[in-house]
Amino acid sequence: MKDFERIGKELERRGKTGSIKSIAESEDGQRISKMIDTEAVERAARSGDAAAMKNILGQVLGTAEGKRLAESIRRMMQD
Repeated sequence: MKDFERIGKELERRGKTGSIKSIAESEDGQRISKMIDTEAVERAARSGDAAAMKNILGQVLGTAEGKRLAESIRRMMQD
């Protein structure tokens, strides 16, 4: 969980939180949010279960929406 907090603080420091929010609220972001078992993500994050997080991320990135979101995030982080 501390890694997520660290990432959040770094995004905030770099002024990227608004961009992340826009990406999350996009059509693709909304579709992904309906596909994800949020309780499983929370359990994996709280327990530090890297294998479970990797599995969840793999499922997301295996979709067209996930690939587009990943590309949007990659471009946003380059700015």
